[in-house]
Amino acid sequence: MHYSLAEEKMNGSIKSLNNELMKVRTGRANTSLLDEINVEYYGSLTPLNQIAGLSVVEGTQIIIKPYDANSLRDIEQAIHKSDIGFTPINDGTVVRVNIPALTEDTRKTIVKDVEKLGESTKVVIRNIRRDANNDITKDEDLSEDEVFNEQKRIQDLTDAFVAKIDAIIKDKSAEVMTI
Repeated sequence: MHYSLAEEKMNGSIKSLNNELMKVRTGRANTSLLDEINVEYYGSLTPLNQIAGLSVVEGTQIIIKPYDANSLRDIEQAIHKSDIGFTPINDGTVVRVNIPALTEDTRKTIVKDVEKLGESTKVVIRNIRRDANNDITKDEDLSEDEVFNEQKRIQDLTDAFVAKIDAIIKDKSAEVMTI
């Protein structure tokens, strides 16, 4: 019981880390860079990907083709207002967002941010381990040996997830540093 709940929470942490890493700039265009943008659309804030089709062209440009041509200006303004640092270009039919190439210093800074994300996810994993171990210790139905064995299983699970995080961070860092 304790093990499966801890494993489920740790898997959720990995999923959250992967979602955060998708938003990290790598120098190549990726539509997930615009996931956080909401557009004022008929009086309500709507996620950009619900009112327009997003596609990547030549690896350096994102094309935003709105389903409703009247929303072009609103999309352009929403991108301007966001703090993602991209300048949209409205050509009358689509909005283009050019993804500038990253400098070496910028890449190194991004890698440091990626590593911080990995460390904070490891902290979450360790907190899950602590909570699971506390629950095991409080379980009066378990003998001393069973408590020890369960805690060892939780530690092995924690070690496996920490190794998985290290591999994810290493891969993402390599991707960012690749020109």
